[in-house]
Amino acid sequence: MAERAERITAILCRVGKLQNIGPDEDFYSAGFSSISALELLLELETEFGVSIPDDQFVPARTVRALDAVISGLNQEQAV
Repeated sequence: MAERAERITAILCRVGKLQNIGPDEDFYSAGFSSISALELLLELETEFGVSIPDDQFVPARTVRALDAVISGLNQEQAV
């Protein structure tokens, strides 16, 4: 797993109080609470220096999906 995905996994596990999660595992199905979603969003935005729109954050329910969203936002901001 790439460095960014590892950082996302660490944040997700800490915020959601999960032991571990695979890159394609739906973190809500793994026990992540929707109440923690706002905290997760803020942590990700701070960690990666991006602003994640709700319409991209809500459907991104795996580490791999969040990684793709953040990667895309980093590329947009670099242009």
